[in-house]
Amino acid sequence: MFRVLKIASAFIGIIVGAGFASGKEIVQYFTSFGLLGTFAAILSTALFAYLGMTLTRLGSRTQTSSHKDVIYKISGPYLGVVVDAIIVFTLFGVGVVMLAGAGSVLNQQFGFEPYIGNLLMSVLVVGTVMMNVKRVITIIGSITPFLVLTIILIGVYSIFTMDSSFAELDPIARNLDTTLPNWFISAINYVSFNIAVGAAMSLVMGGAEKDEKTAALGGLFGGLGLGIMIIISHLAIFSKVDIVADYDMPMLKLVHDISPVLAIFMSVILFGMVFNTAVSMFYAFVARFTVMNTKKSDVMIVVTVVVGFVLSFIGGFKNLVALVYPFIGYIGLFLIAALIYAPFRLAKESRIRKVSKKN
Repeated sequence: MFRVLKIASAFIGIIVGAGFASGKEIVQYFTSFGLLGTFAAILSTALFAYLGMTLTRLGSRTQTSSHKDVIYKISGPYLGVVVDAIIVFTLFGVGVVMLAGAGSVLNQQFGFEPYIGNLLMSVLVVGTVMMNVKRVITIIGSITPFLVLTIILIGVYSIFTMDSSFAELDPIARNLDTTLPNWFISAINYVSFNIAVGAAMSLVMGGAEKDEKTAALGGLFGGLGLGIMIIISHLAIFSKVDIVADYDMPMLKLVHDISPVLAIFMSVILFGMVFNTAVSMFYAFVARFTVMNTKKSDVMIVVTVVVGFVLSFIGGFKNLVALVYPFIGYIGLFLIAALIYAPFRLAKESRIRKVSKKN
């Protein structure tokens, strides 16, 4: 059971980065649709549970150390090229957004210039990615429980202290800017984006677990836990939407209004979650092209993060989330289709092998 919870915690940690933990993603994908955003959050929960289970199970079954082999196996030679390219673009793109997110956290809470957070995160990522994969998974998973507990407490407090009903706040929420057309597409896009973000590292994480059932349960519980956090975060921000929606870090603003001291604690957790996702993205990106823990991989991670650091100043965190995330969500539908079909494809191949052995 411990290994299941470890994988579940790491799965949440991979996906929950600056956008989610700060509340910015939640506003764009859920709260901006008001009451209907709650249905979007529930739909996302179901999809995350199924796809999380599928990813970690596939990783364990193939014992992979990189997403490449699994993606080509479940997608075929032609679609595999497209899905692989999408994942590679996503890994680097979201890694860059995470570096920008680190700057935003320290800027909003402590008033530091954004480049300080961007630079500090870049140095931490380079040092961590040079470790082995099991150590990286442990680091990622260890931070997640603090965020889960914090979000639950913030959510409960915000809902019980809200000054207006959700029905009264609904028109305010629906007036918020979003690049998504409706709640249903928003939910699908959000899951697609996050699975594109988490697929590579989730497959590698599953590959580090020899027992397929343990890996699958870890992905399932991770997906359910992530969905519950989405629902709670949405309701918390929705309950105070008239106050916090315009901030880069709405969740941090919620905590600051409760207690400035707690806001410092929350900013540390936020920075930790940004770190989680940044490490996952850059680790999986480098693992796609070279064997990890070699001189070549060390050089590649330094070069990749330096390029990411430079690009993290283009557009700013808020604009990067608004533009990059939905785009990845749309192109990530190719991956979603491949994952939904994967169990049927693998079952068919298994039947063919059994028939061949008998003959």
